[in-house]
Amino acid sequence: MSKVQPFHVAFPVSDLKDAEEFYTRKLGCSIGRSSDTWIDFNLFGHQIVAHLSSDEIDSASKSEVDGKMVPVRHFGVILEWSQWQGFAKKLQRRNIKFIIDPYIRFKGEAGEQATMFFLDPSGNALEFKSFKDQSFIFKT
Repeated sequence: MSKVQPFHVAFPVSDLKDAEEFYTRKLGCSIGRSSDTWIDFNLFGHQIVAHLSSDEIDSASKSEVDGKMVPVRHFGVILEWSQWQGFAKKLQRRNIKFIIDPYIRFKGEAGEQATMFFLDPSGNALEFKSFKDQSFIFKT
């Protein structure tokens, strides 16, 4: 596999100050460039951009996965196993309100993975996950 390049994703927020507070203080992101209408954040080496756009904020539809209702539209990062565990503990200490608490799927099976879901202040869903064996990320 070739070296993974950073991704870029832009998403709407209803309040830039709330977004800045959440992404820097709760998630630990640093800030890159910014303006009165957007902020670049460094999320584990990836560029995510919060754009002030209140009219695009709405409730996302959900689908069932393992008996849990998962927001269809979401983004996040696949972390290394120990990194995911440390990040989950940090978020719990920072009182993140999870919509799906950190847990392990397929425990002890091929494809074992950790996952957690939560919302930012504008209702954007984030999922952070990890695979016990990263060769299973794209395995069919």
